Amino acid sequence: MAYTWQYYDLVLLGVFASMSVGGAVAALTSVAATTSVLAAGFVAVALIGHGLFVNGPVDGADDLTDEVEALN
Repeated sequence: MAYTWQYYDLVLLGVFASMSVGGAVAALTSVAATTSVLAAGFVAVALIGHGLFVNGPVDGADDLTDEVEALN
């Protein structure tokens, strides 16, 4: 059985890649580490925000009213 990539796998990969690029830019160029990592962090936050609010893990607003059985 082959693994199929899901949307949230790509979000996590994007967060890792953006922070890695920020670190690489800091290490390989004269750009300050605080600047490059901060810029990469903004990209990571944008990816996380898209995963949470634009393409959230629910199908519709009515899913938000479902009771959670594990807490009852």
